[in-house]
Amino acid sequence: MSIEALTAGFGLGGSLIVAIGAQNAFVLRQGLRRQHPLPIAFLCFAIDAVLILAGSLGLGSLVQEIPLLLMAVRWAGAVFLFAYAGLALKRALHPSALAAEGQGEASLKSALLTVLAVSLLNPHVYLDTVVLLGSLAGRYGWDERRWFILGAMAASFLWFHGLALGARWLAPLFAKPITWRLLDGLIAAVMATLGLSLALGAL
Repeated sequence: MSIEALTAGFGLGGSLIVAIGAQNAFVLRQGLRRQHPLPIAFLCFAIDAVLILAGSLGLGSLVQEIPLLLMAVRWAGAVFLFAYAGLALKRALHPSALAAEGQGEASLKSALLTVLAVSLLNPHVYLDTVVLLGSLAGRYGWDERRWFILGAMAASFLWFHGLALGARWLAPLFAKPITWRLLDGLIAAVMATLGLSLALGAL
């Protein structure tokens, strides 16, 4: 067992995952509303785990060699993020969209499909897990690399499940519609900023 590789994977993976992004915003919102938090958190982790493994096994190097593919993913992600930002802004501006707990609950299938969209249509996910973590994992031999991969996956598992379950402690704060308005306004701003950065990066 390589403690150094395990710690490096956990620290680097965690530092990339914790940053506010599409996945975290959706997990937080669903956790606050107590709508399928654990399945959503596990799917986010599973996606991360697959991409971390793929990047660590060499896919990151391949993606960097195909700029046209990376550009197409950036544009697709930008369009999706702008659309999601628009929906969040609509919820923030219209109190009727801020349904109380138990009202207007999305189905598990709908929630999981949204997770797939905010994860797989967001190029930042690939850049962080496949390209960056993959290139860092490549510094290790296989015996140590597997511990680096395990550390990065552990960080992802703990973060998403902690965020989903910990959100309920904030529920009293979000009992007021104004707090939901502020959260959705923040989500809209984050999504629009990410979309703009992706669009500019694809030019």
